[in-house]
Amino acid sequence: MMKIKIGKIKLKNPVMVASGTFGYAKEFEKLVNLKNIGAIITKTITLNPRQGNPMPRICETASGMLNAIGLQNEGIDDFIKEKMPYLSRISTPIIVSISGNNIDEFFILARRLNKIKAISGIELNISCPNIKCKGLVAQDKKETYEVVKAVRKTTNKTVITKLSPNVTDITEIAKAAEDAGSDAVSLVNTFLGMAIDAETGKSKLGNTTGGLSGPCIKPIALRMVYEVSRNIDIPVIGMGGIMNTIDAIEFILAGATAIQVGTANFIEPGISGKIVKGIEAYLKKHKIERIQDIVGKTA
Repeated sequence: MMKIKIGKIKLKNPVMVASGTFGYAKEFEKLVNLKNIGAIITKTITLNPRQGNPMPRICETASGMLNAIGLQNEGIDDFIKEKMPYLSRISTPIIVSISGNNIDEFFILARRLNKIKAISGIELNISCPNIKCKGLVAQDKKETYEVVKAVRKTTNKTVITKLSPNVTDITEIAKAAEDAGSDAVSLVNTFLGMAIDAETGKSKLGNTTGGLSGPCIKPIALRMVYEVSRNIDIPVIGMGGIMNTIDAIEFILAGATAIQVGTANFIEPGISGKIVKGIEAYLKKHKIERIQDIVGKTA
C-alpha cells in the first residue's frame, strides 16, 4: 500500500525527513522510531569543514522561519569516521546530502560516498540560499547539468537533485537535472528572505539574509511541484511547509512520488511518524490500494 521506489531505493513509505532538519539521525533516536521513516536525508556535508555563518542564524517569521546556518559541518572525513558507524546500523535507507564549491568537489564527494555500502543515495544540494557565492548552481540550467553529469559518472547510487525555488522557471532546471542523469528531483529548497529588527534597524540574521521555510511557502512549493511533475519523467520529491498529513497528501496529489518533512521537525520531532500513519489512514478511508494511485491526480 505504502511502498514506493526512487531510483534504486525501495522505501517502505513515501515520508522522508529533509536535510538540515534531522541532524545525522542520532539526535532524534529517542524522539522518533527511525525504522518507521521512509528515508533519512542527512545534514549536508562538504569536502572540507565549514564554520557556517555568523550568529544569529535562525529567527521566526509569520508562519515560518528563516535560517542562515551556512552549511556548517565537519567535512566528509569526520562524517565517514564519526557519523557513518551509527547511520550504517539503521535499517531505514540513508541518503547523504552533499554540497560543493565547484564540480570537482561534488565529484570527489560522490566518489568517496559511492564506496560506502550503507548509503542508499546522494542528494545534491545545489540550492542552499545562505552561502556566500556569486549564484546558486540550481539557478543555472547548464551548471546544474554539468554537476549532475559529473556525479552521475562517478556513482551508481541513486542521485537526487535538490532544486531552488529562487528561479524564473524551475521546470527548465528540473529538465536539465533529468537530462544529466538524475534519478529524481526534490523541491523546493528555501526561499531567499530576510527579517529586520525595527528597534535596532539591523537584520535579525548575522548573514543578513537566509532561507525561508514553513507553512508560509507551501502554496508556492505546491505549485512548483505540480508544474515540474508534469514536465519530467523522473520522480519528484515534494517539500515546503509540510506540517501534517493533509499537507503531505496535497503534495502527492500535485505530483510528488514522495515528500520530505523539514521545518515541522523543529516544532514536533515525532511528526514524520504521525504523517506515515495519517497517510495510511487516508488511503484506507478512501479505499485506495496503493499510494502511487493518487500521485499527480489533481485535476
